[in-house]
Amino acid sequence: MKKVLVVNPKGGCGKTTLTTNLASYYALWDVPVALIDLDSQKSSLEWLAQRSDRLNPIIGIDGSHGRMSVPDGIQRVVIDAPARTTTAQLRRMFEQADEVLIPVLPSPIDIRAAGHFIGELLLDKMLRKSRIGLVANRVRENTLIYNNLETFLNKLKIPLVTHLRDTQNYIKAAEGGYGVFEMAPYLVDKDMDTWRPLIRWIEKDHKL
Repeated sequence: MKKVLVVNPKGGCGKTTLTTNLASYYALWDVPVALIDLDSQKSSLEWLAQRSDRLNPIIGIDGSHGRMSVPDGIQRVVIDAPARTTTAQLRRMFEQADEVLIPVLPSPIDIRAAGHFIGELLLDKMLRKSRIGLVANRVRENTLIYNNLETFLNKLKIPLVTHLRDTQNYIKAAEGGYGVFEMAPYLVDKDMDTWRPLIRWIEKDHKL
């Protein structure tokens, strides 16, 4: 079983977008997958409640009270972390995870917040043991703010795995309870290009 934690103490950075779409990728490929929502807002579980029975199943688990156990037979677990966490909570989550993804938005406030958070991770020996990757989220390429974000992220000692486009596809998927992987291919060709590096980083030898 592989567990992927999506975390960033800054709210509104796209954790749920990353979590739900990653879970839908595994579901599409018939990989038994569970989605654990640790956030009291339960945005990931609300997305899951909209999901059609015609789509491959995703097991939803309310982890807002600390529950992290999953049913037998699950091969992939995607964990949506809460916005506000203590160091002790972070350590517990990191101990559970095989891979950790940190989404970052291209805005000055989010860049500064990410810098502080990543600095804390690098100073904490327990957290430093985890395999951590950065994801630039809601990106419009060839803009000054994205260039600033990319420059900042590339200076860190954590790899920038990919960037996800700022597109209506994610909004439509969020409203419908599905992922971009489950949309018509001609609508999401550009999005697939940005997800391939992320899937390769998580799975190492698994291809879309």
